Amino acid sequence: MRQSKYLYLSILLLVFFGLNGCKKFLDEDLEGKKSDLQFYQTADDAELALTGVYNVLSFANADNRIWVFGDVASDDATKGGIPGDQADIGLIDDFVVSTDNGNLETVWAIYYEGVSRANKLLDQIDGIDMDTERRSQIKGEAKFLRAYFYYWLTNIFGDIPVHTTTPTPEEMQKAATPVSEVYTDVIQADLMDAATLLPAEQTNLNIGRATEGAAWAFLSKSYLFQKKWAEAEAAAEEVITSGLYDLENLYRNNFEAATKDNIETVFAVQHLSGQAPWLGNRLNQWFAPRAENGYGFNVPTQSFVDEFEQTADSVYDPRLDYTVGREGHIWFDSVMFDPEWSPTGYMQKKYLQPLSEVPKELKADGELNYIFIRYAEVLLIMAEALNEQGRSPEAKTFLNLVRTRARNSYLYDENLPGYGTIPDGLLPDVTSGGQSEVRNAIRHERRVELGFEFHRYFDIIRYGPDYAYNAFQDKENFNYEEYKHFPIPQSELDTNHEL
Repeated sequence: MRQSKYLYLSILLLVFFGLNGCKKFLDEDLEGKKSDLQFYQTADDAELALTGVYNVLSFANADNRIWVFGDVASDDATKGGIPGDQADIGLIDDFVVSTDNGNLETVWAIYYEGVSRANKLLDQIDGIDMDTERRSQIKGEAKFLRAYFYYWLTNIFGDIPVHTTTPTPEEMQKAATPVSEVYTDVIQADLMDAATLLPAEQTNLNIGRATEGAAWAFLSKSYLFQKKWAEAEAAAEEVITSGLYDLENLYRNNFEAATKDNIETVFAVQHLSGQAPWLGNRLNQWFAPRAENGYGFNVPTQSFVDEFEQTADSVYDPRLDYTVGREGHIWFDSVMFDPEWSPTGYMQKKYLQPLSEVPKELKADGELNYIFIRYAEVLLIMAEALNEQGRSPEAKTFLNLVRTRARNSYLYDENLPGYGTIPDGLLPDVTSGGQSEVRNAIRHERRVELGFEFHRYFDIIRYGPDYAYNAFQDKENFNYEEYKHFPIPQSELDTNHEL
């Protein structure tokens, strides 16, 4: 990990944006640089530094490719694009990954830069004369964000070097910390602190910042990876009983610009189009068909499409067409989907906007956020935690809340055929089965509910080798022990001789 001598941050001191009644706190650009002796002197410096930490999350950076590891590496997606283009992504898709793969390098660099910025802010903020309540909130936000960076780093790379203060050059030579300790000593410790420091809600100009509920939800998610079921239940309960979150009536509202940052959003990476410097979501171009000036990457597999349930009359779970473009169905703006756009015949839709909102010439300047945690996932976390504790009847209640919302799309989406009436047999409640059957039902529900939200590969791995080998039975190069985590990039191995 490299520690810069100078802090490169925005001179656009906490630029706030408004859209459809929702204000954004996004950020940045450099009109100069200050040494550490000049910076961290005022409350404004603290706010600016925090904005710099938030910036690292953004998909305005085309190299932020956690989707390659969460989606393309999984059974939900394949690389897509033109054959030979972005060959390093294809190698990850095929499980032929060497330490010099460019995607390893960029993700490592981006997320450790986030850690570095968060550490620097936390190191310095107590020396700044500022409002004590706001200082505490900034600490909470910085710790939440540091936990976010370490979450992705340890899930992708496994055992990794950990720093929670700004390291000296000597301290940068550090052996890797085991995954279990990264979770316990860093991610969960930071999130527990954040839950006590953050406000219950962020309003007006601050919508999009981390909250107490986001910290509890993230904490519950982190416990799943350690199979700490009682702790996951307790953390999810904090979110559920807060009364601040609920499921949107219509699933697709989570993935439309006009309805983003809604009551279901627990934490999302914010984006805004039409700004200088760039704040738009480049995933809108990475995932769009080439016919619309996109690159056509991260395309759904037949396996993913087949996971969606259908009735005896061949009516599909409506989440399929909210998530995937497929032959015979509307794409966007009343345009029919062309299966020739994709090597699999499908394209994902969750981070794409119609050309009526983002024209071809501005394709990379998307408006949609990346939702890291939705309330639907909190309900599924609660279901999983309860079921793994042998409380399957209780687990079904939370599982069925998610299924009910999905089938109720027919009551809220006038574009669905037969709008106003739920088709017979569509997504019935799970009412029977013991722990094993309910476990499979929850895993199925996570896959269809959270598809293409960059979680699937990590779910496959945490479910264990039997599940993983079944999911990757068509991937001859997959080996669970080898690819439980991806290799640390060669540049870091060359720099840190303790690894």
